[in-house]
Amino acid sequence: MKIEHVAIWTKRLELLKEFYIKYFDAKPSEKYHNPNKGFSSYFLSFDSGARLELMEMEGVPESKDDRYDQFTGIIHIAFSLGSESAVDEFTKRLVEDDFEKLDGPRYTGDGYYESCILDPDGNRLELTV
Repeated sequence: MKIEHVAIWTKRLELLKEFYIKYFDAKPSEKYHNPNKGFSSYFLSFDSGARLELMEMEGVPESKDDRYDQFTGIIHIAFSLGSESAVDEFTKRLVEDDFEKLDGPRYTGDGYYESCILDPDGNRLELTV
């Protein structure tokens, strides 16, 4: 068994799609649009086989959770970059491009080397070895 994909609601579908293409080499599907529901989406595929679905639909409310606090539910997406130096370099690149760093790079208590960055919508991205 494997997780097939994870989905994210957004109010900025094209911006979020371009972020994952530019920084994570995601390959986008053709845009799906259902005019009856006002729903649009892309599936983004990664070399590992993982997929991320970005979805936009009028009427979906903003999150009521504080992105700087932990909360129940899915809290981050982790990307394995292969080495500590890759984590350092990629974290530096995102910070230089004005994406907010919440933590790291650092070793966690359970031995991971990671940093945490917010994507354009404020979703937590964990960058790890």
